[in-house]
Amino acid sequence: MALALTHAEQIARLRADLRMGVGVVLVDGAQSALVMAAETVTSARLSDARALGPALLAITARRAETLKARAYDGDLARIVVPKDADMTWVRSIADPSGDLNHPMQGPHISARDGSADLFRAAIILCKQAFLLPAALVVPLANGPELAQTHGLNSLDLTAVGSALLQSSPLHEITAARLPMEVSEAGRLHVFRPDDGGEEHYAIEIGRPDRAQPVLSRLHSACFTGDLLGSLKCDCGPQLRAALKQIGEAGHGVLLYLNQEGRGIGLANKMRAYSLQDQGFDTVEANHRLGFEDDERDFKLGAEILRKLGFSAVRLMTNNPKKVQMMQASGIEVTERVPLAVGRNSHNTEYLDTKAAKSGHLL
Repeated sequence: MALALTHAEQIARLRADLRMGVGVVLVDGAQSALVMAAETVTSARLSDARALGPALLAITARRAETLKARAYDGDLARIVVPKDADMTWVRSIADPSGDLNHPMQGPHISARDGSADLFRAAIILCKQAFLLPAALVVPLANGPELAQTHGLNSLDLTAVGSALLQSSPLHEITAARLPMEVSEAGRLHVFRPDDGGEEHYAIEIGRPDRAQPVLSRLHSACFTGDLLGSLKCDCGPQLRAALKQIGEAGHGVLLYLNQEGRGIGLANKMRAYSLQDQGFDTVEANHRLGFEDDERDFKLGAEILRKLGFSAVRLMTNNPKKVQMMQASGIEVTERVPLAVGRNSHNTEYLDTKAAKSGHLL
């Protein structure tokens, strides 16, 4: 029946609940669990959840490495929550901001028996909700019954399959003429995913020939750099330089992808900045938070380009991985166009780290 929720819509509801501090139930065959985001769970809900049974805290292997906890499951660790643990303990495991003030945390006991699939799904949902990648998980004998009793949203992992890992299809919602400083022949296209998530934009200048490689830039949103003129990154100068170059060429397209902070969201990006103030570089900060170097999904850019009618690009980027991901997504990259701008005394270490650890050509 068309009134029933799609898998993407079910997943979107769970992400919203986790952001609000509401628990959700995950089901995988005969196994089920109550899941709450470590960042947003309240003391009252933590107490009620623990009354249901032994709790574990799922964290990524990156975060586990910082805490010297064993990640028996490879990509994650299931930390046994001590009986006397409170919200302070939960937050200290999830949030690295106080690590240097409490260097002797632990020892932490990691679970190693049984399947980690429910825990892995819990972390994925937290990441997708732009929360710290840490989830309180309470295994249940009958999760669906608990969900029905308390009006909690639930998700059957067996039914959704790989949908949890897939980005929702994008659709062009509208487009309009947009005269800009760099060119009066501008046009803004707005794309929205089926699951109601972040919208993404395509700024088209002139009338690019769809049969030829288009001069293109995939720009990830940077509130601090693009809008505030932050000197900690080179995002703002890159955005303006790319638009200027496309304007001078007379035709091209810039994709503005809402993947703030390399895909971790603005709040987590600010947490990373705070860790950088403690002496960690941009990659180390991400790892301490529990994230990978780069959590972005550039397949979104490839999908937008195809929907606009482009199959080949001259890509303005300093990131060889972006070239590889475009090609792997079916977009031919005929040329990499360098875009090295914006270096200053505040971001020199950041740019050097991107070159040394992320392979950027700067």
